[in-house]
Amino acid sequence: MKYRESIIKKGIKLHIINTEKFKTNLISIMITTKLRREDVTKNALIPAVLKRGTANMTTQEEINKKLEEMYGASFDCGIDKTGDNQVLKFYLETINDEFAFNKNEKLLQQAIEKLFEIIFNPYLENGYFKEEYVKQEKENLKQIIQGKIDSKARYALDRCIEEMYKDEPFGIYKYGYTEDLEKIDAKNLFEQYQKLINESKIDIFVSGILYENIEEIVKENENIQKLVEREANYVVPEIKEKESVQEKEITESMDVTQGKVVIGLDVNINDDSKRYATMLYNSLLGGSANSKLFQNVREKASLAYTASSSYMRFKNNIFINCGIEINNYDKALKIIREQIDSMKKGDFTEDEIQNAKKGIIASIKAIDDEQDTEITYYFGQEMSKNEVDLDTYMKNIEQIKKSDIQEIANKVTINTIYFLKN
Repeated sequence: MKYRESIIKKGIKLHIINTEKFKTNLISIMITTKLRREDVTKNALIPAVLKRGTANMTTQEEINKKLEEMYGASFDCGIDKTGDNQVLKFYLETINDEFAFNKNEKLLQQAIEKLFEIIFNPYLENGYFKEEYVKQEKENLKQIIQGKIDSKARYALDRCIEEMYKDEPFGIYKYGYTEDLEKIDAKNLFEQYQKLINESKIDIFVSGILYENIEEIVKENENIQKLVEREANYVVPEIKEKESVQEKEITESMDVTQGKVVIGLDVNINDDSKRYATMLYNSLLGGSANSKLFQNVREKASLAYTASSSYMRFKNNIFINCGIEINNYDKALKIIREQIDSMKKGDFTEDEIQNAKKGIIASIKAIDDEQDTEITYYFGQEMSKNEVDLDTYMKNIEQIKKSDIQEIANKVTINTIYFLKN
């Protein structure tokens, strides 16, 4: 696998992943902009409207028909949150040219052209998005926003983040808010789209068995040529030590059969190189089936159905997640605090460290087993401005010592405890 980058225009970058590992080519475009309360709902709506039609393929049916003709190529789009940024994601996957009946079909080039057309040449009526499409997709987005309570575990995590990051960009829900949908129409949504296309950071990823002139194909595409240079309007995540905050506890009631506990931890460091030790700390605390939380809260005390933790690198937070019997809250919280304290004391063995390293290294090795995972990795590298290849990544994990992990443990503080009960 060969990875390289190329500047298409200022603020627009091409990422080339040349690999023979897959039978498919995957093209992805990430449009990154600052998370803003006033823009977030419009931005979340835009991918859904774009997929409804283009200037040349005016309906979703026409787009699907064209993809079907390309040996069943598939298109997908969505919304994500990376640090203090909102990311609009678009994907188009097709088989490699060598598997086509006609070797001259240039499927990869067709896929690039079609994806660029969907994003950059939308179907318009009277100079704006089609009102019918906007109306229908507003209703669909409303269902998504309202449906966030359907997964209680995910809802509890989102609420914990909202409380931790009140009045900060990261506390904004990536899909936006139902009350903002009423204000959106075809005209102001198209105006937001134009602003987004002209001001945001754009990253184009092409993965698979690629043409030698792939860079030229992208640069010469008529939709790319129309794009203007820009000072990309996004936030580069940076690791910085947080001001100490008073621990807060939030309890909410809902019709639930099982209580959900989410504890947001601050990792108070200002050195990005220490993220490798933080990954190992998280693995030992709750990131595996051998972790302290799993073994002590779930297995030994039988206080939780689930007990785990996850590391959110771009904000330098760890989130503990537990599903518990509601009347076990105090007991479970007590044991969780004990596990955090035991990490500070260095109450973990070299064998446990080695097992944690093996688990993380196995997940790193698996990155290039899937094209979308590979793209996600390189996009994360691009966003952090700290590019590390997979071999170096694994070496950095291997080099971490117990003292490094304990240093992280002593920098960890509880920020917010969120409890969802009935």
